[in-house]
Amino acid sequence: MTGIIVWADGLCEPVNPGGIACYGWIASRDGLKLSEGLGVAARGSRATNNVAEYQAVIEALRWLLSAGHSGEPVELRSDSQLVTRQLAGDYAVRSGRIRPLYDQARALLSQFRDIRLRWVPRDQNEEADALSRCAYAEIAAVGTRPASP
Repeated sequence: MTGIIVWADGLCEPVNPGGIACYGWIASRDGLKLSEGLGVAARGSRATNNVAEYQAVIEALRWLLSAGHSGEPVELRSDSQLVTRQLAGDYAVRSGRIRPLYDQARALLSQFRDIRLRWVPRDQNEEADALSRCAYAEIAAVGTRPASP
C-alpha cells in the first residue's frame, strides 16, 4: 500500500478495568515516521483497555486530519479485534462506556477519502505498544514521587 500507515495501541494498568488507561500511536509513510503520540485516556472506574485502544485511534485520526492527510490513503492498524471490528461494522457496540468513543471515531473516519482498518497480531504492534507503556510509566512515576516540601 502506498500511503500512510498508522499503528495504534492502548493498555490499562495496573488493573483492567479501573487502572490507568494509556495509549500510543505512530504514523509513517514509506517506513519514515511522520508523527507519534501518547497519553492518558482515563483513570479509575472509566479506565479499560478498550477505552485506551479507542483513544489511540481517535488521537491518531485527529493528528492525520490536522496535518492535512484526509485525502491520502491511510491504513490504520490495531491489535484490538474489538475496535477494528466494531469500527468496520462487524461487531455491535453494546457498552455505554465505549459508545461515545465509537461515535467519535466513526465521525473522524468519515472525513477520510480512503481509509482502511486492519487488525494485526500484538507482536506486530510493538512500537505503538511501547508508546502506550511509556505513557503509563510516565504517569505512574509522577504518582509515586514524594510531595515537595
